[in-house]
Amino acid sequence: MTTSERKPGPTRRQLFSRAAAAVGTGVAAQALPGGVKSAAAVAVQRPWGHAVGDPRGSDIAITTGRSAEARFGLMFKQLSAYSPPDPLLVALANTMEDPREPGTDPSSGDELDNPDVPAGFTFLGQFIDHDMTRDTTPLTLQQQDPKGLINFDTPLFDLGSVYGGGPTVDKALYEADGKRLKLRPSPDGTPDLPRAADGTAFVGDPRNDENHIVAQLQIAFIRLHNALVAQGNSFATARRLTQWRFHWIIVNDYLPHIVGRPMVDKVLRQTSTRTTFLGQYYKPRNPIKPMMPLEYAVCAFRFGHSMIRPEYEMHDGSIVKIFGTAGQDLRGSNPLTADVKADWNYFFEIPGIDPPDDRNLSRRMDTKLSKPLFALPQTVVPDDPGGLPRIPSLAERNLLRGKRLGMPCGQDVARAMGVTPLTNAELGLSEPGWGGKAPLWYYVLKEAEIKHKGSQLGEVGGRIVAETILGILARDRSSYLNAQPSWRPAPGEYRMGHLLLQAGAFVPGEFPSGGPDIGP
Repeated sequence: MTTSERKPGPTRRQLFSRAAAAVGTGVAAQALPGGVKSAAAVAVQRPWGHAVGDPRGSDIAITTGRSAEARFGLMFKQLSAYSPPDPLLVALANTMEDPREPGTDPSSGDELDNPDVPAGFTFLGQFIDHDMTRDTTPLTLQQQDPKGLINFDTPLFDLGSVYGGGPTVDKALYEADGKRLKLRPSPDGTPDLPRAADGTAFVGDPRNDENHIVAQLQIAFIRLHNALVAQGNSFATARRLTQWRFHWIIVNDYLPHIVGRPMVDKVLRQTSTRTTFLGQYYKPRNPIKPMMPLEYAVCAFRFGHSMIRPEYEMHDGSIVKIFGTAGQDLRGSNPLTADVKADWNYFFEIPGIDPPDDRNLSRRMDTKLSKPLFALPQTVVPDDPGGLPRIPSLAERNLLRGKRLGMPCGQDVARAMGVTPLTNAELGLSEPGWGGKAPLWYYVLKEAEIKHKGSQLGEVGGRIVAETILGILARDRSSYLNAQPSWRPAPGEYRMGHLLLQAGAFVPGEFPSGGPDIGP
């Protein structure tokens, strides 16, 4: 089989299962308070799966040194690792489950929802993360460089998940003209990605097919590219303009919703002739292949887990659980159906279109996670081939993972930024075992809750996220920030809703009659 004929690669779940089967462990479980045994207390010794998998090289701080940089590195190299007792982390994770669900407690009103952030930004954040962490390094080179010290992809925002290796390398993603990206209707006629016989999508990053909402964001960017080609642009121009619109949305729509416009302006100064990155803490040694900070990847950017709702109204009357009955929920790697087709007006603000009364809002950025994230299904967290019990709690996995990868505590990061740190009393951590410190991931969430009632990230979490994303964009010589600082996608405002309209991904009046014809 030639490169151009290759099938989609295995999903992360498949890779994890294979790796776990090959590696195995023989670690005994540690005791929790009351003598309870938990595999979570020893999971720090074994491979990790979906949503908490260790990207190659993410263990650099503990295997190579805190000053080392390659694919990953520390933003605050001078800070020591924080290692609270595992049972304390497990107990904290158990307090993070929100037993309430929207609408079940009449006295709660809308307190679970974030009125400032439509739910689409939850999944746009996941799409952004996948674009940053995509690793296309050939397996032979990965085996030669398992720590990701030499051979690794940069975290640039190049929409590699959409374009793959380009039309000469990944022909399966492209139409015969080599300019347009493929889209194909699913068996029931819903616009979809092209798929193999087993239902797996032909896509530049298999992770973008693991959730039906993220998959439809992928489709939206494909349609945007194809629309630009239809306007007479060459493939290279259409790709550049699509990438630049992606960059624009990150700077002017996504980040303002997540960290606030003042933080964006504090980190990035833009004029019609020059872009200046004003970050004080993200300073990668190699500007050509900038590292991704572990404080960002392992802790701060995982704020998005708190934004996830247990279910979403995909369009009028179609409510779908994030995890439910297989084939009827939002888990992907299978064809899209009419039930899961997104009316984007339920996820983003669409200019010129009245919002629905029940638009999906993100959950607040706080220390409470939706119930389904504490019972992740086996398709997300598979059984451990070594015989250890599964760890279905996402909060538990995040907290233990931060310790295993050598993350500093939240208060130390705040002091390094010159920010007055929140005390453990303010954070609600009263147990003496914490030593007056808090895990960075938990600190970021609680800071957002205390400082902004969960509407956006606080100064520590927001600064890490803003400096990392904007720092990487500012170092990309091909981004619009550098290549053409005066460029604008359109006169006036341009946000995600404008992009969806331009792409033809949202058609006024489309529902409930179905979507437009996307061709053969």
